[in-house]
Amino acid sequence: MTPVDALQFLWREAHGDPDLLDDLTITRPDAHLPSVFDVGTLAAGTIAAQALAASACWNLRSGERQKIVVDARRALAMCRSERYLAIDDKPPPDLWDPIAGYYQAGDGRWIQLHTNFPHHRAGVLRVLGCGPERKEVAAAIGRWKAADLDARLAAEGMCAALIRSPEEWQACEQAQAINSLPLFEVVRIGDAAPQPLPVAMKGGRPLSGVKILDLSRVIAAPVAARTLAQHGGNVLAISAGHLPNLETLLLDTGRGKRSAHVDLRSSPGRELMRGLIKEGDVFLQAYRPGAMASFGLSPEELVVERPGLIYVSLSAYGHVGPWKDRRGFDSLVQSATGIAWEEGQAARLPGHGKLPCQALDHGTGYLMAFATMMALHRRATEGGSWLVRVSLAQTGRWLQSMARVSPERHGEEFSAAEISPWQETSRSASGTIRAMAPVERMERTPPRFDFPSSVLGADDPAW
Repeated sequence: MTPVDALQFLWREAHGDPDLLDDLTITRPDAHLPSVFDVGTLAAGTIAAQALAASACWNLRSGERQKIVVDARRALAMCRSERYLAIDDKPPPDLWDPIAGYYQAGDGRWIQLHTNFPHHRAGVLRVLGCGPERKEVAAAIGRWKAADLDARLAAEGMCAALIRSPEEWQACEQAQAINSLPLFEVVRIGDAAPQPLPVAMKGGRPLSGVKILDLSRVIAAPVAARTLAQHGGNVLAISAGHLPNLETLLLDTGRGKRSAHVDLRSSPGRELMRGLIKEGDVFLQAYRPGAMASFGLSPEELVVERPGLIYVSLSAYGHVGPWKDRRGFDSLVQSATGIAWEEGQAARLPGHGKLPCQALDHGTGYLMAFATMMALHRRATEGGSWLVRVSLAQTGRWLQSMARVSPERHGEEFSAAEISPWQETSRSASGTIRAMAPVERMERTPPRFDFPSSVLGADDPAW
């Protein structure tokens, strides 16, 4: 599969106008990084798809078409955007907690821990019954069978994954549960009259005037909302003071968004959120399946209160199956589904390897943005309320379905000189930020961020 093949597949699955495919060109389509997996096709295909969706929205509101160019090599770099962030010309603090990573259990199998949030770290240490030093964690894990520890940590709501082979993953009930699902879903879940996108004004962009609530953290869903912001969407990121976050990621994925606090544990907070939703267009969330329903914010409830809402939902392992409530992150999904095992085998590493970028996070984020814009297009032309669903595991399955990249086709790593022209600088409350600029070149509506990342909760929870 080439990036063009990937774009055509995504466009067809979303019922896009095939004539618009002629407007987009992908350059350097054979871009790769050292990996047996074709992360270049995943990166370029998903970024191209969302750019074309934005252009389709612009065409709908203005009657204008435009030429778009996506460079596949630059798309690969964008799928590492958090790596290339600089604050006052210095690299940001390391995201990874000292005890996060890979460990060999007593039975010789490997397991990965993800402990970057304090409550996840505390929970893992509680289950292991050990101190916080890495050598203490390693010794404690050495007294477990890896599969038993994986199951125990999942039962406790912690973040970990047994390193499985692809065959082991396919034998899992969860893999079988999601194998019948499409890569992404755009499903009509309610009736509403068509809601046209606002008529294009001078200086307008594809999503100007579209109000988007972003309830997400870490990478995938924040990338989706950042992408909607770069096309002119009015994005209000919602968090709460008691929820942990990672500042480095916020500085990268928070560009173009305002940030407010709303505590959904309180009745006033839930009522405030409902008010925002009633005036909004898109509700994007990345909490575990059922979490929003516990606050009365399920898709079914919200589309009754706000007909025409686009409800966008991300999960780690899919919204069906025994793992639908399991917490997960990109690297954990790589470990659980056989990707890390296969990378390790190719590199002759003991037990595990990993993709050269957080490809599942970024690829899924761009898929979310793409599907969201296609849902907005369908709402404008057909009416209805729409549900968009994606998961990291489904994106991983798509990547695994692509032909492997032979060692002689592995691409070179990026140099600082190569990355530099693709970056932009802005002033923020945290200092001078240098970060990756949008990839796609669009002749009529160039994507851009109107302002840098806000401090968490710096803005009012209002449109």
